[in-house]
Amino acid sequence: MMPNTLTPPPVCAPGLPPLQSVRLLDQVRERVRYLHYSLRTEEAYVYWIRAFVRFHGLRHPRDMGQAEVEAFLTMLATQRQVAASTHRQALSALLFLYRQVLGQDLGWMQDIGRPAPARRLPVVLARQEVAQVLAGLAGEHLLVGQMLYGTGMRLMEGLRLRVKDVDFDHRAIVVRDGKGGKDRVVMLPDTLAAALRAQLQHVRLLWQQDRERGVDGVWMPDALAAKYPSASRSWGWHWVFPQATLSEDPRTGVRRRHHLQDQAFQRAFKRAVQLAGIVRPATPHTLRHSFATHLLQARYDIRTVQALLGHADVSTTMIYTHVLKVGGGGVASPLDDLAQPPAPAGATPYSSTPPQSR
Repeated sequence: MMPNTLTPPPVCAPGLPPLQSVRLLDQVRERVRYLHYSLRTEEAYVYWIRAFVRFHGLRHPRDMGQAEVEAFLTMLATQRQVAASTHRQALSALLFLYRQVLGQDLGWMQDIGRPAPARRLPVVLARQEVAQVLAGLAGEHLLVGQMLYGTGMRLMEGLRLRVKDVDFDHRAIVVRDGKGGKDRVVMLPDTLAAALRAQLQHVRLLWQQDRERGVDGVWMPDALAAKYPSASRSWGWHWVFPQATLSEDPRTGVRRRHHLQDQAFQRAFKRAVQLAGIVRPATPHTLRHSFATHLLQARYDIRTVQALLGHADVSTTMIYTHVLKVGGGGVASPLDDLAQPPAPAGATPYSSTPPQSR
C-alpha cells in the first residue's frame, strides 16, 4: 500500500476545482471521476502512477520531474519490453498526474517522446472459420458472439447493451456511448431476432426477482441516476446480458446487477478458437474485423461500413481494404509456374509462334 507520507498539500489544476482528497492516489481517482473518465482508465492510471512512485523509492511526484519520468519509461521499454501502446498509456498516466492532479504543465512534458504506434493489419477470419468458432460457444456467450459478428459491435458495446436499445420493429440496435462518446445505429440480424427475444424473456424474470427483493437498480451513466431516480430499476434500462449474481460497484460499494464480465467471454472465446484449430491470435475483436471485411467483400460501400463501425475517419476503415488484397498485391509467384505440367516435346514453353526478326 502507498504510505501516508504521500499526502501533498491541496492543489488546484487550472480550470478545475480544488481537490478534496488528501492521499495521492485518492486525488488521482477524484480527478479522473470529475472528468468523467471510464473506470478502466481510472484503474490503468492508478496502476501506472503507483508503479512510478514505487520505482523511485516512494518519493512524491512533486519532488520529481523529467529525469525521473524518462528513467521510468526507459525501464518499461528496455527491461520490461512493453508494447508501444503500453508505453504510451504509462506516459499518459504520468502526464495526467502532473497536469490534472498536481497542477503542473511544464515545458519538459512536451519534450518527452511518444513511441510511434505500429500500424498492423488486423486478424480476419474466413466465414467458415467464424462459423467454427461460434460453434464452440454456448448459451449467452454464443448469442454475444453472434451479435458481435452480426453487427460489428465492440465487445463492451455488446455487453453494455440495454433492453430499450433493441428495436425489433425496425430491426435495429442503438449503440450508446461508443468509442469517443458517440451513438450509432447498427442492424439487428434477422437470424438473431428469435434468440434475442428468448434472451429478454429470461432476463425479465431475473429483473422481476430483483424488484421483489429490493435490489438496487443497474448502473446509470453520468447523472441520470439523480435526475431519474427510478430509471435504474426500470425494465428498459436493464442489461440484455446481465450477470447471474449480484456484484459490488467498485466506486460506490452498492450491490447491484452488473452486465456480463468481458473476461468471462474472452476466456470462452479463446477456448472456442482453440477447438476450431485456428492458430492465428484471434480475439473477440476479431469478429468486428471479420464483420467489416466480409461486408466489403460483399461490395458494400466503404462509407456505409464506416458508419456501422462508428469510425470518425474513413482512413481507419480503409485498413480493411488492405486485408482484401491477395497476398503480395496479387502478383503470381514464379514458384506456381513450376507446378504446371511440362510442355509437349518440341513445343516452346512461351509461345506457339516463332519470334519475329527485328
